[in-house]
Amino acid sequence: MKVAIAGASAVGRSIARELLSSGHHVLLLERDPARVDTSAIPTATWVYADACELDSLENAQLQTYDVVIAATGDDKANLVVSLLAKTEFAVDRVVARVNDPRNEWLFDESWGVDVAVSTPRMLASLVEEAVSVGDLVRLMTFRQGQANLVEMTLPSDTPLAGRTVSRLQLPRDTALVAILRGGRVIVPQPDDPLEGGDELVFVAHADVESDLRSAIVG
Repeated sequence: MKVAIAGASAVGRSIARELLSSGHHVLLLERDPARVDTSAIPTATWVYADACELDSLENAQLQTYDVVIAATGDDKANLVVSLLAKTEFAVDRVVARVNDPRNEWLFDESWGVDVAVSTPRMLASLVEEAVSVGDLVRLMTFRQGQANLVEMTLPSDTPLAGRTVSRLQLPRDTALVAILRGGRVIVPQPDDPLEGGDELVFVAHADVESDLRSAIVG
């Protein structure tokens, strides 16, 4: 997979290293000459350019990339990069970093963003997930389609214990995608029984989250 990353700060470089270690081709676009250090990540393709300028993206042949990640420290720049990537170069997947949570509402499909990543929101979700039992916790929002990745930990005395996956009465536009049990990740099958303490991971439309909670905890 070919991935272009706008912004070679510590965040952009960390993402690049992870993707390269998984065998992907990575392009780093950076406008600050002090951050252009090819020796830091020699296996990446480095381009000294402003990713907010159309000519720079054309020279980088952005239309040949599968994913664009707008990872600068400036929310305005990330929005511009996302919009150009989607509208001018028809990139399939655009992921944008949200630096200020107050700007999160802007990062949607109207700006070309498929997935917005807000570190404060993710940390808050992880804290909630760690301490909440019997409550629905939103882990991530998929902007395209308005679906969310949500999690619920079943109480130890859940009335669902022993009930099979096929007997769950889930609302529309909802899918159970994983059961986390101890150190295991279980891909749900119709005959798999539920147990107290299971972490259930769903993809669900935002409109049915309350219905989903009612279906699981009553």
